[in-house]
Amino acid sequence: MKYLIIKFGGSVLEELPFSFYQDIVDIQRRGEWKPVIVHGGGPLISELLTQLNIETTFVNGMRKTTSDVLDVVEMVLSGKVNKQVVRTLKQAGGQAIGMSGVDGDLLQASPLQDSALGYVGQVEEVNIYLIKQVVEQDLIPVISPIGLDEQGERYNINGDVAAAAVAKALGGKLCFVSNIPGIYKEVEGVKQILTQVTKPEVEEMIVSGDIKEGMIPKVKAALEALMFAVPEVVILNGKEKGSLVSFTSGNEIGTKVVL
Repeated sequence: MKYLIIKFGGSVLEELPFSFYQDIVDIQRRGEWKPVIVHGGGPLISELLTQLNIETTFVNGMRKTTSDVLDVVEMVLSGKVNKQVVRTLKQAGGQAIGMSGVDGDLLQASPLQDSALGYVGQVEEVNIYLIKQVVEQDLIPVISPIGLDEQGERYNINGDVAAAAVAKALGGKLCFVSNIPGIYKEVEGVKQILTQVTKPEVEEMIVSGDIKEGMIPKVKAALEALMFAVPEVVILNGKEKGSLVSFTSGNEIGTKVVL
């Protein structure tokens, strides 16, 4: 059984067309690949924290998660975003089940060593048997990245890290969904999409400015996933109809990130 772990964050969530969800349903129906979705929701979390007047700060680009912030994170991720994705997949003709990482010890976690981040965790183990049981029922798992430790304490887990852990545990391919076709490089004044890029090339392109702004965290997440021993990571455009289907068919699409 081949698994395709599809990760998208809150920043691209509102931009994804209905055809994106239709593609996921199409992939599942074909049977060769089993889609597993891991999602984020950072902008929506920030929006609700502002509405509730709950202070939020960032340490080295990561959200400091107090108990109050964690309540909001869980509400947004496991509630609003998770069920929105499940509902849209239903409208696209599929059947999905929303799962928090706390359900059935799906994402077994431990706190990061950096205590300044509060309740931010890392994945220690993934309950792949739970995921496989869902998949065997012809359902698409939709996972929100909240983890649970042995004492039952919750942790906010970075969505990219959670997706990488799930991909590693299932031995699947990992796809980071963006709102652009992949990584560009300017050659003689013309922007070209790179079909493949290595870790040293990524680091060089960040320094040169070829990779900038919102693409930087995406490529860093891709490299982190490879360090998790994920066999293949690709960044592709979720707004382009058929991009996911084309990728699972073996076509070169988006940018493949390799070590």
